Amino acid sequence: MSRIVIKTDAEIAKMREAGACAAFVLDTVKKNVAAGVSTWDLDQLAKKTMAAVGATSSSYGYGDARNPFRGHICISLNDEVVHGVGRKDVFIKEGDIVSLDVALNYGGFVGDNTVTVAVGTIDVRSQKLLKITEEALYKGIDQAIEGNCVGDISWAIQSFAEKNRLGVVRDLVGHGVGREMHEAPQIPNIGSPHCGPKLKAGMTIAIEPMLTLGLPDLRTLEDGWTIVTKDGSRSAHFEHTILITKHSPEILTILKK
Repeated sequence: MSRIVIKTDAEIAKMREAGACAAFVLDTVKKNVAAGVSTWDLDQLAKKTMAAVGATSSSYGYGDARNPFRGHICISLNDEVVHGVGRKDVFIKEGDIVSLDVALNYGGFVGDNTVTVAVGTIDVRSQKLLKITEEALYKGIDQAIEGNCVGDISWAIQSFAEKNRLGVVRDLVGHGVGREMHEAPQIPNIGSPHCGPKLKAGMTIAIEPMLTLGLPDLRTLEDGWTIVTKDGSRSAHFEHTILITKHSPEILTILKK
């Protein structure tokens, strides 16, 4: 990753627009998650919704030219942690948990957000997983203030997750975001307080805890993209794009009222 970029007021205004757009697309897809729907249908809905609002996917075509990512969003089920690709032969079932990761470009800037949703009634342990992972996101956001360090965010997530006896994914991280989907600095979900790069007003970062019901070890499926837990345990993923200010953190990936 390159140097950390401090956004200007004009760039921050654009980031707010991109964030609201990403939140709208995510909310639209989320409302259509149901048993019997294919992950391909959800991906195509995301594609159409992006086009309707004048945005493009930051995920589609990403990566190695020999095996680029073929989804417009990432759709990951149950033990899939991230980077699931929508497929015509994969249908959502009652009791599943589904992670929807929407990263898009709007007006030259990226908005990136994720939610994990329950399909119908899910088991008690999965309910806890979703609840604690979302709460861990906000624990991290609380630390995203000028003068703190990246490690303060990381430790807030790690300590809360481990207190609740959940696995914390180590091999995948949050990141800076702006004109590019992945910018400096990296935002790990494990770390130590007062360590890592200092947070400064004007930084925009994606905080994204990924927690598991079992061990945090991962493997990649044969498609070269879908990352799952090695032990087959379920995983949840929540994410917001955040602006560091001189006061409290500002969540950029929120729906416009």
